[in-house]
Amino acid sequence: MGMTITEKILAVHAGKEQVSPGELINARLDLVLANDITGPMVVKEFNKIGVERVFDQNKVVFIPDHFAPAKDIPSAQQCLEIKEFSRAQGLTHYYEVGRNGIEHCFLPEQGLVVPGDVVIGADSHTCTYGGLGAFSTGVGSTDLAVGMALGEIWFRVPESIKFVLKGKPKNKWVNGKDYILAIIGKIGVDGAQYKAMEFEGEAIEALSMDGRLTMANMAVEAGAKNGIIAPDEKTVEYVKERAQKPWQIYKSDPDAVYAGVIEIDVTGLEPQVAFPHLPSNTKPVSASTHIKIDQAVIGSCTNGRWEDLVTAARIINGRKIHPEVRAIVIPGTREIYLRAVREGLVEIFVEAGAVVSTPTCGPCLGGYMGILAKGERAVSTTNRNFIGRMGHPESEVYLAGPAVAAASAVLGRIGSPEEVE
Repeated sequence: MGMTITEKILAVHAGKEQVSPGELINARLDLVLANDITGPMVVKEFNKIGVERVFDQNKVVFIPDHFAPAKDIPSAQQCLEIKEFSRAQGLTHYYEVGRNGIEHCFLPEQGLVVPGDVVIGADSHTCTYGGLGAFSTGVGSTDLAVGMALGEIWFRVPESIKFVLKGKPKNKWVNGKDYILAIIGKIGVDGAQYKAMEFEGEAIEALSMDGRLTMANMAVEAGAKNGIIAPDEKTVEYVKERAQKPWQIYKSDPDAVYAGVIEIDVTGLEPQVAFPHLPSNTKPVSASTHIKIDQAVIGSCTNGRWEDLVTAARIINGRKIHPEVRAIVIPGTREIYLRAVREGLVEIFVEAGAVVSTPTCGPCLGGYMGILAKGERAVSTTNRNFIGRMGHPESEVYLAGPAVAAASAVLGRIGSPEEVE
């Protein structure tokens, strides 16, 4: 019987020729990741296990990116704990502020994750690396501690749902964020519960690597175990300049068995907006233009990549941010930030009246760099809009792609890019 790409990757890492959905396996890990929020809990659990050293100093990554640079004393203590653990363990991949980035933007950029890998992270959006053709998923701190100690962890092999995106969008501003919001809007936040979301079709083939990483990033917002796109020539071009290790390409067999196949024609798709308080509460932007905003955020592990900043800059260039709006732009990594400085994007944003921040996850989870007050509304390129996600429980977050977020920052209300062209 044929296997899906997810099943193939897990089978190889379990030392088996064949695995089936529902089967429990132990899989070898290629990379283990934690940040300044989850890292201290991971260290605490790791110390309980009774082992002295991590399984491989080159395969454990600690990145302070959520509350760093530290916003208060507790966050400073958390950052210190993972720094000291990394030093004590001699970890190769500890990255201090100023030399790192938002973890899920940083790892692919630095070639630390490659196609065919199995990666776990103590962060739910670890599923991002499926955009490279890797199996990656978020786990709890205890599971991560065990993975860090043993170099393997158990999985229940997920069933797969295939999403076939047909056609090419007529609207030039439609991108990966709009595809994944449209899908989550269609199936709901539990529509892929513990399943692999496998994306393919003409629209996926035309999508950039940045767009593919964005789509895989939000698979967890549909409840999925992982999101994944089979590597192609674009993937190889992206990886070969960055990879710090060999990679292996896997693709689904023609006779692979799926729990479902969902076809979506994206030809007439508009940019999407997810209304409060679920990523599945999506509407086309044309039905969203009555929403006034107080803040626009362009960044995060979902949309803080180079392509996202370029899109926003195209719309904001030569215009001013609406006087009643705070616009916050956050490059995903140091490398993206430097490029934005050198190619004039930072000047465009600052001239327009936006704030440009060092790479951080801060506003996405209501950490810092953009907390909402009671009654305030934000349009954001982040990935969650749960109640109180970005600040006060009575604030509201509207999710969108960078084109809509940038246009909205100029208009002072949610709006389409065409309205400011």
